[in-house]
Amino acid sequence: MPASNAGPDVVKVQHVLIAFRDAVGFQGREVPEGAKTRDQEEAKRLAGNILQRAKGGEDFSALVRTYTDDSPPGIYRMANTGVPAGDPQIFQRDAMAKAFGDVSFGLAVGQIGMTSYDPNESPFGWHIIKRLE
Repeated sequence: MPASNAGPDVVKVQHVLIAFRDAVGFQGREVPEGAKTRDQEEAKRLAGNILQRAKGGEDFSALVRTYTDDSPPGIYRMANTGVPAGDPQIFQRDAMAKAFGDVSFGLAVGQIGMTSYDPNESPFGWHIIKRLE
């Protein structure tokens, strides 16, 4: 079945989530420890710094281990919209934050991109994403 969105059928990405205490995605959920004292502006600056470091060639897995507000190693496989996952370890694109899927499927293998915080499309904060496959 062809994907209804541009891009490959399945991608594998690794990401660093930079969250902040008042992000709408955490309403009713536990805020990650590192984000509990971080405000939105601090998160934005940190995410920009990590993006520059990653694009500068710094070890991406090390950045994930050091900075992510998600669980390391932060690796996800996603099936594009309209493509059956066929594996419980593959997430459906439309089950993820919209901006996370949009950036992930827009990257070439090895390329790094970032989502900006958006209450609707990236409700947990900034995602610095590297496409692995």
